[in-house]
Amino acid sequence: MKADYTKYTLQFKRPSGTSRGVLRTKDSWFIRITDPEQPGKVGWGECGVLAGLSVDDPATYEEKLAEACIRIGEGESLLEDLVDYPSIRFGVEMALRSWSKSDSFQLFDTPFSRGEAGQWINGLIWMGEPEFMHRQIEEKLAAGFRCIKLKIGAIDFQKELSLLRGIRERFPADVIELRVDANGAFAPEEAMHKLEQLAQFDLHSIEQPIRQGQWQEMAKLCANTPLPIALDEELIGVHDPARQAALIQTIQPQYLILKPSLLGGWAASQRWIDLAEANGAGWWVTSALESNIGLNAIAQWTATLGNPMPQGLGTGQLYTNNIPSPLEVRGEELWYRSEKDWDAGFLFE
Repeated sequence: MKADYTKYTLQFKRPSGTSRGVLRTKDSWFIRITDPEQPGKVGWGECGVLAGLSVDDPATYEEKLAEACIRIGEGESLLEDLVDYPSIRFGVEMALRSWSKSDSFQLFDTPFSRGEAGQWINGLIWMGEPEFMHRQIEEKLAAGFRCIKLKIGAIDFQKELSLLRGIRERFPADVIELRVDANGAFAPEEAMHKLEQLAQFDLHSIEQPIRQGQWQEMAKLCANTPLPIALDEELIGVHDPARQAALIQTIQPQYLILKPSLLGGWAASQRWIDLAEANGAGWWVTSALESNIGLNAIAQWTATLGNPMPQGLGTGQLYTNNIPSPLEVRGEELWYRSEKDWDAGFLFE
């Protein structure tokens, strides 16, 4: 058995009206497992990092990835040694599971992976000026989405409130579920006041209202918030089980957002799910701008969990040069078209 890797740069679509500073490209590293004695058999894994969010050390990233490939080839168990490189850990976990299957991309056997059922997803709205965001919302509603996620904190807060007000005047909460993601944009001293203003629009939840690492301030918000709070960035880089438990027990959030590429894979994400459920918190899964290879792995795993909420799995349409795959968004659902082929071989040409 042999493992190697390659780097591939994904290009974002750039709709006119997007905010300055929006990502233009994203790099992913792909692991491929092969064996000369088993021609045609391949295991695929994706290591996806996000600048400013991933905790993997960029200075030693490829060195660690090369080492992981050598150890895979030697048949060593290495996942526990990759705790500080969660994206590589997930890529290895993915590649090994892919290698173990007769079909490299059928990682879990569910109605979703067999093409018999879709998964309910939220509609993601790009950040930008209000007119641009209004246009996107109209498109999502026309496509049939009943759950929309908006990023806030990038433009004037009063404009964002006006945008939400306009949506709610047309669509009540029993018609459209609204989620917002502040990405830690609020200062602790202003957060509660802003949450109170946001709560008037019957929002489902807000992700990460203040910057991560402020456990006591976040705990106060979660204890007194007028709308549910979901932790996202707060979970990244917290690998020790005792510290994970302390985080949840201290903050007592209403929801957790699980991004396997940033948390260290399926097993690592499952630990957070177990903690959430033990402490009365809800959760859902979100992709982190992976290519279709990583998105497929996350979506197929998510389908095994039985969570009825809309998941954050609609990011595959964001790229102009994504890996051709059977994944397809139909209305507000992600589907796996099992009759369609993958085309990932070009990555190693």
